[in-house]
Amino acid sequence: MIEHILIEAKNASRALLNLSKEKVDSVLRDLADSLDVSWQDIVGANAADLACLSADDYRYDRLKLSRQRIEGIASDIRNVASLPSPLGETIEERILPNGLKLTKTRVPFGVIAVIYEARPNVTFDVFSLCLKSGSACILKGGSVAEKSNIAAVSLIRSVLRRHSLPEAVVSLLPNDRSATAELLSARGYVDLVIPRGSRQLIDYVVKNSLVPVIETGAGVCHCYIDASADIQKAVRIVNNAKTRRVSVCNALDCMIVHKALLPSLPQICSPLGQAGVEILADAQSYAALEGKYPDYLLKLAGDDDFGREFLALRMSVKTVQSIDEAISHIGLFGTGHSESIVCEDASAEALFFTMVDAACVYCNAPTSFTDGAQFGMGAEIGISTQKMHARGPMALREITAYKWLIKGDGQIRPV
Repeated sequence: MIEHILIEAKNASRALLNLSKEKVDSVLRDLADSLDVSWQDIVGANAADLACLSADDYRYDRLKLSRQRIEGIASDIRNVASLPSPLGETIEERILPNGLKLTKTRVPFGVIAVIYEARPNVTFDVFSLCLKSGSACILKGGSVAEKSNIAAVSLIRSVLRRHSLPEAVVSLLPNDRSATAELLSARGYVDLVIPRGSRQLIDYVVKNSLVPVIETGAGVCHCYIDASADIQKAVRIVNNAKTRRVSVCNALDCMIVHKALLPSLPQICSPLGQAGVEILADAQSYAALEGKYPDYLLKLAGDDDFGREFLALRMSVKTVQSIDEAISHIGLFGTGHSESIVCEDASAEALFFTMVDAACVYCNAPTSFTDGAQFGMGAEIGISTQKMHARGPMALREITAYKWLIKGDGQIRPV
């Protein structure tokens, strides 16, 4: 059965090669409209998945769909439809001394597989971005979102049928390990695998895939509060980065504070206490917060509390003597996702931008902005934390390849 799905996806990807941009946009707008009409079916399937998961589980918020979130998904799909297609874009063009004309042009990958866990919105994001960029997609969702994903793919396929397109433009694999193993071995059928989820999932895919992989998602994000920081900015930025949505990869995990600002630490952390954020503080920051932050939410940090992706109302706090120490801490514990500095010193900003090795580096803004839609990409297929091919939010251009077109007039290569 898996081999049949792979063959059908490959055939469907070829059917997309000559599809007009107008047709693609029509399909995406139809899907967005269908979501507006059928949102209750999707939310109903999602409720059945949620019933099997504890509300205390960090995946619960990722899994949950509502009418408002469905409206947001539909809006993202319309945004993708409104974006210019990257296909056929000329990346580079030149004429060689022998008269050969070289054109480097953007083309589809072909078949893109995405393995993900408890985020059914990914189903729609991946399909819309893959269709717009000319690729078929194979989806391997987590068991906790099984009913949600089945309902989503069923809706997408109904739209494809209305437009006389192959249903195999999107395929959902069954929820078993053998399907994952077969997918990761599918060289010749699948052109790219993108894992989205826990560090454990990403590591498993990277170690076991025979198909090229782009690593995404796992984010241990830091915010360094420099000695020159505007305290009011720090208050807003830290609170937004930590509490906006705790279960996503761009949420803040560790605040690093310069020792000169320890007297201001209670003020910076005040909104966190109101939001119920548990702070795991090193000795110096603990002393600064003791008696000024809710006792039941303040604990001394252990060594293993740094470098953790909490995905919950929990964060660590590290005190440093200098910006160099902060940068070293990020280099030791960061995952190359998103890092931020709050400062008013231009030299500190420049040093941080130069020395911090991450896909997205911020000054005076929270890491919560690391998102394809926020970057004006319409939606995203993931946040790449590696350096090959794509880095940071990946949208249309990042999930295309290129080829060289060479036009001659009878030239031959000398012996």
